[in-house]
Amino acid sequence: MDPVFLARLQFGFTAGFHFLFPPTTLGLTLVILILESFHLKTGEERYKALSAFLVKILAAVFVMGVATGITLEFAFGNNWSNYSRAVGDVFGAPLAAEGIFAFFLESIFLAVLVFGRRRVSRGVYWFAAFIVFLSSHLSGLWILIANSWMQTPAGFRMEGGRAVLTDVFAAAFNPSTVIRFLHTIAAGWVTGSLLAAAAAAWLILKKKNPEALAPLFRAAIAVFIAASFLQLGLGHLHSVQVARTQPEKMAAFEGLWETRTAAPFTVFGIPDEKAEKIRLQVAVPGMLSWLIHFDAGAEVKGLDAFPPEERPPVFLPFLSYHIMILLGLAFIGLSAWGLFLLLRKKDLRSRLYLKLLLFALPLPYLANTLGWISAEVGRQPWAVYRVLRTADAASPVVPAAQILATLILFTVVYSLIAAVGIKILVKIVKKGPGAGEE
Repeated sequence: MDPVFLARLQFGFTAGFHFLFPPTTLGLTLVILILESFHLKTGEERYKALSAFLVKILAAVFVMGVATGITLEFAFGNNWSNYSRAVGDVFGAPLAAEGIFAFFLESIFLAVLVFGRRRVSRGVYWFAAFIVFLSSHLSGLWILIANSWMQTPAGFRMEGGRAVLTDVFAAAFNPSTVIRFLHTIAAGWVTGSLLAAAAAAWLILKKKNPEALAPLFRAAIAVFIAASFLQLGLGHLHSVQVARTQPEKMAAFEGLWETRTAAPFTVFGIPDEKAEKIRLQVAVPGMLSWLIHFDAGAEVKGLDAFPPEERPPVFLPFLSYHIMILLGLAFIGLSAWGLFLLLRKKDLRSRLYLKLLLFALPLPYLANTLGWISAEVGRQPWAVYRVLRTADAASPVVPAAQILATLILFTVVYSLIAAVGIKILVKIVKKGPGAGEE
């Protein structure tokens, strides 16, 4: 057994499972803030009840996120000690900032939302909702600063095998930070808003007072529609950034083995890495060149422009990237239909659309995971792009057997967390709004 592979597998599993929860909080906190704003303005109790319903869901999601995220911090010291030793002084700073300036703030004011409804004024409660919304997004910013630095490192120099920070601003706002943050935030809005809309849709289908649920459903669908269309542009800009700063990653995304002008965009295909070709390829000539350079005849670097030992794998990034794009287009289609129903005031009466929202609920989670796989596998063989190889970042003294044992243990524990968490969420949704404040 290869300890580096097992360490990657363990981190991929734990990080991938944890990544189900933070994006959900981004969308939920936005919908809660919208409902609390209406409650602050009008004083109507229905907005209060709907917000309290989502706060219960948010609290359950937050707890699962915390429980599954703790192991990631320890993994850097245990399985990736060479990584921590080499770049920890730079990489660790935004992680520390996330805990101090975002996580604790979010935790404190989420407690106000959960326990303080009867103890604070309407204005203070709205302020708490705003701080939870703001801090959840700040948390995402700090984490993405750290991850983006791994993708496009800047603002440092290597001294004696260690990264030394030389420019805080350049390191924090490296070439991929801003667009990666915006892309991820929009994905979180899609995820959390669809969860809120699906919960309302299920209750409406069960004929549990559709008119009372209308503000929740319409607020969530409005966020979902806006975020889905916004993501179309942000996703494109993020792909352009990847093509310009990590060209071998984009070549892997598109299965482009040869540098060429008028590079095609592959709509469908199955990459064959041994033969270095796309089987059953359906492509649009010149479209990749146009999407990246706004010139259909422009040159796009292929994998042949890079040494074999520096090329990422193709099969997994290719499939992840293309399925993610397909899901993004599906969200736009679902949003367009929802907008049509909203404008015609038939959104609460279309049982087909309400049922479709329930079936679509897992799709944002799949899209988020596929995007993360694309980004991280597409960066290989680098832990920090063109600075530190993944093979050199692993701990040299942790045996494969121990890593495998902890991987099995995490799988069991995370499965229990998932089972209990889903049971709690289903129970909350079944009770619906106004089911008490316990």
